[in-house]
Amino acid sequence: MKSLLPYKIFSLGDSAITIDFGNVIDEQINQMIISLFNYLKENPLPFQKELIPAFSSLTIYYNIPEIRKRAIYMTAYEWMKETFEQLLEIGVPESIVQEKVIRIPVCYEKEYGTDIEMISQKKGLSVDEIIHIHTSSDYKVYMLGFLPGFAYMGKLNEQIGFARKLQPQNVRAGSVGIAGLQTGIYPFDSPGGWQIIGRTPIKMFDSNKEQITFLQAGDTVQFYSITSNEFEDIKSRNT
Repeated sequence: MKSLLPYKIFSLGDSAITIDFGNVIDEQINQMIISLFNYLKENPLPFQKELIPAFSSLTIYYNIPEIRKRAIYMTAYEWMKETFEQLLEIGVPESIVQEKVIRIPVCYEKEYGTDIEMISQKKGLSVDEIIHIHTSSDYKVYMLGFLPGFAYMGKLNEQIGFARKLQPQNVRAGSVGIAGLQTGIYPFDSPGGWQIIGRTPIKMFDSNKEQITFLQAGDTVQFYSITSNEFEDIKSRNT
């Protein structure tokens, strides 16, 4: 897959380079980023250390001392930029991965969805309507970030889209939030500014498992509603 879209390449600090297709949430661009990410995992560039995919960009961290041994007449960044541009000119195969659909239980009751009644009032929708809308869509995981295992998912139905809070508040692990036209799940107890509409008993991050994050970029998520009793039952079976 050869990129036909305009992009920028720039340094990120002194040991990383980023290719950026613009500050947008676009499924086609994100698929290109995931394809490039998967290709470089299997076929790493020389001196590549770490890959960080985002909505519409990919960052590569690299080994400066090793590059300097080879790139005598240019900086490490210039050498990586030239290598990266050559790869983009040739193109990489588009990732053809069987769609991975993951169903996640969520309790939307007031104890867990601390902001859902406020959103109900502001939007002129009943709580049941908000739950129905939230559980009626499939959500693509565009990227992981902010916290290990925090998945940014979209696209949220505009009927329940809602701005972030002005001030972060303490949020419980498993809390399901919305911000703009995105939805996400907090993997840990932490400060957060998303509007909380429910909570899942499923762990989003577990360092004891081979795959430490429950979700991966490119996954498709379907939410379904559960009661508080079901929440506690699932939680007890997953601890």
